[in-house]
Amino acid sequence: MATHIPDDFKCPISLEIMSDPVILSSGHTFDRSSIQRWLDSGHRSCPITKLPLPEHPRLIPNHALRSLISSFTIQKSQPDPNPYRNPNPSKKHQTQFLISALVSPSSTLESSLHSLSQLTRLTKLDPCLRRQITESGAVSTILNCVDSTESEIQEKALALLLNLSLDDDNKVGLVAEGVIGRVINVIRVGSPSSRAIGCTMLTSLAVVEVNKATIGAYPNGIKTLIWVLYNGKGREVREAATALYAICSFVDNRKRAVECGAVPILMKIGGMGLERAVEVLSLLVKCKEGREEIRKVNGCLEVLVKVIRNGSERGVQCALFTLNCLCSFAEEMRVEAKKDGVLEICVGFLDDENEKIRRNAANLVQNLSCRG
Repeated sequence: MATHIPDDFKCPISLEIMSDPVILSSGHTFDRSSIQRWLDSGHRSCPITKLPLPEHPRLIPNHALRSLISSFTIQKSQPDPNPYRNPNPSKKHQTQFLISALVSPSSTLESSLHSLSQLTRLTKLDPCLRRQITESGAVSTILNCVDSTESEIQEKALALLLNLSLDDDNKVGLVAEGVIGRVINVIRVGSPSSRAIGCTMLTSLAVVEVNKATIGAYPNGIKTLIWVLYNGKGREVREAATALYAICSFVDNRKRAVECGAVPILMKIGGMGLERAVEVLSLLVKCKEGREEIRKVNGCLEVLVKVIRNGSERGVQCALFTLNCLCSFAEEMRVEAKKDGVLEICVGFLDDENEKIRRNAANLVQNLSCRG
């Protein structure tokens, strides 16, 4: 029997299971290679909605969906000990039973943990079950579990909410239910695992443009993510940087991030190898306050040149763009960049296969050659 692949896991363009899902500004997810070919062909509209896109559309990694696809492929690669059993034994009724147990006033800690765990498992791959939960009115109970002092309950509730947020229709609804305040509080006081899930949750919610504005304007929203960059470790820091990148694609949030002290820590962790930090800097450099703060950081040029020399394609793109913006507004930065051999490095990129690297390198070459 052929394995059924959930439609959510298939790229709308190639109709194949996605290996690197990314989110377009329209809110729809595509496989990176497919949507990049679409954009490289000159299209500047969403393949699904046909709505116009910016001249240089951003592709935001959909880490939550990528994790679900990875879990799905691993699960399907394992042989079924009983291939003739019913693959879907009344999941709808099972879900309803678990919802009823969760919202029951007599629910114990153990039963709540069991219900949350099972609902999280069931909703990973099934949008119908996710819709069943949101329509049941159980979201308020799940949000109350997020406030629990029991770390296991808190983590499972966050994981379930993250699954629910995969559906675009739920993203605004969850925000209306008050999820942002709960998540920001967990990021501050929760376990490392809860903090990481909370940051991923904000990334998922920020796919919708109005939510980017809401999160950015929320008291201590951006400040809390920056706090994680300073105080977190490993996965927490990566997820916080990803959330900050998603939120700062909204113009008004860039100045807020700069004012909250984002630039120094982003430059520090960017220099330690976290390229996502450089991606965030490539957004902050677009505002005057961001450029001024980046220039104040000792060694900022060294970090950017290091990424240009040794980074991934995405890292090189962002570092070139950031440095070009800085050089366009600061003569001393142009002089230092030329001393560090940036011009020669960029010339080497003019024949690169990546169109964005070629374009950013050409812009920087022109900038460094025509001045000073």
